[in-house]
Amino acid sequence: MTEPSGGSTDKPRRPVVVPAIALVAITVIGITALLGGLNETPDAPDPLSEGAVLDQGLYSTKFVESRVRIEPAQNEWDEEKRFVELLFDVTNQGDATASVGLPPEKPEQAFTFTSFAGSLVKISPAFDKDAGPFTFALSKGGETRQLHPGVPSRVVVRYKLKENEQPPEKITLDVASFEFESQFNDDIPAWQMISKEVGEKHLPEIKARVTMSVKKGDAA
Repeated sequence: MTEPSGGSTDKPRRPVVVPAIALVAITVIGITALLGGLNETPDAPDPLSEGAVLDQGLYSTKFVESRVRIEPAQNEWDEEKRFVELLFDVTNQGDATASVGLPPEKPEQAFTFTSFAGSLVKISPAFDKDAGPFTFALSKGGETRQLHPGVPSRVVVRYKLKENEQPPEKITLDVASFEFESQFNDDIPAWQMISKEVGEKHLPEIKARVTMSVKKGDAA
């Protein structure tokens, strides 16, 4: 008998060799796809420390330091007070007077804020509600809660320590930023905090995570 055209089918086949690097690449791409795609992985916020300067859009901010502030008793009926203070040099880069404001109690409450302290969306470790915060800017006339356009201001965010309470070694701030654009309900541009919808919440996008060591024992 003659063999069929094309030769015998009993001839062993050569194995196909896939380079290990290709297998690794395929695995990585598969995992990335499961996690939401190459372009959807959120960027980690910039890690900063005291002395750093951050452009927040509406504000240019220098993170000066964190310290313990001691106010001696004024008389025999008074008592010494101790505070943890966060100090910032802030310049309002907008065209209108802005507010020093207060840090939000929860991050999801911050997206409507345009005040400076409103952009400090998370402070760790957290302080008790009775501790504050107390916020103000220093001016020639004393304390103010306004930030005028183009005028650098020293801003203080202060928390009161309880008797015998030890201050934290470090404080970490999650800081948001702002953009000047049309609002969702009209075409008039205005400053607003950059945020994103997560379920039914608007969460601020964290521009930077700033860690400052707490210096101890500064008297008033």
